[in-house]
Amino acid sequence: MGRIIAIANQKGGVGKTTTAINLSSSLASMGKKVLSLDMDPQGNMTSGLGVDKDEVEKTVYDLIIGNAEVEECICKDALDNIDVLPSNINLSAAEIELIGVENKEYILKNEIDKIKDNYDFIIIDCPPALSMLTINAMTTADSVIVPIQCEYYALEGLSQLIHTIELVKERLNPNLEIEGVVFTMYDARTNLSLQVVENVKDNLEQNIYKTIIPRNIRLAEAPSYGLPINLYDPKSTGAESYMMLAEEVINKGEE
Repeated sequence: MGRIIAIANQKGGVGKTTTAINLSSSLASMGKKVLSLDMDPQGNMTSGLGVDKDEVEKTVYDLIIGNAEVEECICKDALDNIDVLPSNINLSAAEIELIGVENKEYILKNEIDKIKDNYDFIIIDCPPALSMLTINAMTTADSVIVPIQCEYYALEGLSQLIHTIELVKERLNPNLEIEGVVFTMYDARTNLSLQVVENVKDNLEQNIYKTIIPRNIRLAEAPSYGLPINLYDPKSTGAESYMMLAEEVINKGEE
């Protein structure tokens, strides 16, 4: 049975999509069958895994508004062991179209339930907002990974996100857990990065991944080539870090 993990933080620019892309790819390189599900209208996870978001016929938008079955929307074998459920700017209209729709919080879940057993992992990239799209991702997911940038305002907005996750758990998805917090954009040269990590550890009663994702030029370049970091530059520190994160994620599931 596949584990479904949502990558969520309503703050933009925290390495959420980078984490979704590279965690997917690292898991796939370890022989896991992965579905990468893009719930962000920007479609960056889609293009970062080599799928042309403007050329795809059916996207998660068609799925959500009931125009297509889940199987029709999946781009099979976008990369080795990775299928992609793509997204593009059309998805931004879904919020409005869902007004007044019954059980709209469960649309994604009901569709993904049909196929989840085909995968070891389903990784969902959430939009940088606590919107109906994010709620759909959280009702579908078993757990949430929260990427946090190593910067001064890292904790701002985090309590709001945790509150949202707890509300979803209470009212919509009793099985939802916070899988853990992962630090991104760590700069070893600054004291600030270290202070942020210590501060979060002191203030947050959540699982914190041991792996810390560094600030890494190669990591920033990779998406423009439509490649995850382990294919773009497998020897970079970014690639090594995401492989370590993937190992942690796999091991946590086996505990």
